[in-house]
Amino acid sequence: MELLSPAGNVEKLKYAYMYGADAAYIGLKKFSLRVKADNFYEDEYNKVIELKKQFPGRKLHCALNIAFHNREIDALLQNLDYFKQYPIDAFIVQDLGIVPILQKHFPNVHLHVSTQSSCMNREAVKMYQKLGFDRVVLGREVSLAEVREIKDAVPEMEIECFAHGAMCVAYSGRCLMSAYLTGRSAQSGFCSHTCRWEYDVGVLGHSTQMDTDAHGLTQIDEKEAKKIAESGRLVLQERKRPGEFFPVYEGDDFTAVLSSKDLRMIEHLDDMLKAGVDSIKIEGRMKSVYYVAMVTRAYRKALDALEGRMTSEEAAPFIASLDEVAHRESTTGFFYSRTDADKTTVGASDSPYELAGQVGAQLTGAEEENVFKTGAQMVAAREAELAAMHPAARAAAEKDCAEHPEKCPVALERREGWKLYYYNSLNKTDAGTELEIITPDVLKVVLSGEDYIFANPKNGTIIPFVNPDHDCAIYTKADIPLDALVRTKDPGYKPGEVRVTGR
Repeated sequence: MELLSPAGNVEKLKYAYMYGADAAYIGLKKFSLRVKADNFYEDEYNKVIELKKQFPGRKLHCALNIAFHNREIDALLQNLDYFKQYPIDAFIVQDLGIVPILQKHFPNVHLHVSTQSSCMNREAVKMYQKLGFDRVVLGREVSLAEVREIKDAVPEMEIECFAHGAMCVAYSGRCLMSAYLTGRSAQSGFCSHTCRWEYDVGVLGHSTQMDTDAHGLTQIDEKEAKKIAESGRLVLQERKRPGEFFPVYEGDDFTAVLSSKDLRMIEHLDDMLKAGVDSIKIEGRMKSVYYVAMVTRAYRKALDALEGRMTSEEAAPFIASLDEVAHRESTTGFFYSRTDADKTTVGASDSPYELAGQVGAQLTGAEEENVFKTGAQMVAAREAELAAMHPAARAAAEKDCAEHPEKCPVALERREGWKLYYYNSLNKTDAGTELEIITPDVLKVVLSGEDYIFANPKNGTIIPFVNPDHDCAIYTKADIPLDALVRTKDPGYKPGEVRVTGR
C-alpha cells in the first residue's frame, strides 16, 4: 500500500518524504479545503522540484478540492501556467466542473476523486472511472466490507482511504456549522472548527422545575438529556453565543454531534490491505512538522513490518510513539462498526512533547575552526578591557558579571570527539534541558544537559538559552543527521488529562 502524508508547506513536504511517505498531498493558493495551511505559492515550485529530485520516486498530489464558484473557475484558468510549473502527479478533485479543464491542460496528470465527493458505492466508482479518474478517495462512512465489494467490482480503480487523523462529524466533512456561526465556510477551506468549541446542553420549553437562563434554555443533567435526545427537543448553545440554539436529533442509525474522536488504523493495516485499499492517507495539512514526521514514521514502520521489510517487534516502538504526538481519543471510524464512528470526545488534542528545533549542517574545517578562533578572540578582548580598567571599576564589572553571567562571554572550547552543528531553534530552550533527537530510523536519542552546549556560531561563545531567529549552534558528542528534529518534554502535560488549549 502507498503511504500518503500531508504537507501544508515546503518544509512539511520535505519531512513527509524524509520520514517515509511514498507520496504527499499539498494545496495550491486558494483552491484547497485547508486555506489556513500555508499552502504553496510564488516560486516554491523550484523547491518542490528539488525535493522530488532528492527523493526520487516519491509522488506529489495536489488538492483542488473546494466547491468552485464561477469566480474561482476564472481564477483557476488564470493560474494554469503557474500550476504547470509544479511536478504534480495527481489532482484531488471534488467539483466535476474542473475535470475537463484539468484533462485538457494536464493530460499526463492523474485525477483522484476527493473524499468530499462522498463516493461510497461501486456504481459511483464506475462512473468516475468512465470520466477518466484513476483513483477514488472513498467517503469516510464506508466500511472495510464495502471497500472490498467496491474493489472487486472495479479492480482497475485505485482505492484510497484515510487511516489516521482528525475526523469531521459532518457527512464526509461537508459541515455548515462554521459558515453559520462565523461566516467562514468549511467548503471554501475556512473551517473555524466550531465542533471543538464549548457548548451547554439544554431543552427548550422544558416543563419541569429547573433553572432556566435569561434566554429560555433550561439546564438538565446527563441522564435526562439522554432520555430527551430522541424527542428532538434537545438543543446545544455555544457558550459565547447565548441565545443561538442548535437542535440535536437522535436517529436509528446515527447519533453524535460536534467533536469526533481521531481516526487510528495503524493496528489494522492488514485488514485495509485485504480489503483492497491501495493507498492509506494521513490527515493533517494544518498540523505541525513534528506531527507529520512522527505519524508518517510510525505508519512507515508499520507498513514495512506488514510487508516483511522489518519485524513486528522492531516496528512496535515506532507505532507506540504515536501517543507522543498531539491527539484525541482514537477510533476505527466506520471501518468496522458505525457505533465506533458515533462516539464523540471532548477537549483539544494534546502531546507530552514540544518541538524545540531542527539540527542543521555540521560545521567542519575552516568554518568550525573560525568559531573557536572567534570565541577565543572575543574573550581575550574582554579580558584586556578588564585589565585596563581602574581596580574599582574592574571589581564592579566582575561583580556584575557574576550576577549576570549572560553578559560575560565564555568562549566555546574544543572537546575531543565532539561535533558542532547549526541549530534552528523553534521554541525557547534553556541550556541543560534534556533534549531528544528524532530521526526517520532512530526512535530517539536522549541528550542530557551534560551532553551538549549551545553556542553562537557567529562569535564563538557559549549561550545560556536559544530562541527562534537567533544564531545558534549545538556542540555535542552525538552523531546527528541533517534535519533531525529536537523535542523537549512539555512541563504542563499531565498523562491521561487533555488540557483545554483554546480554539
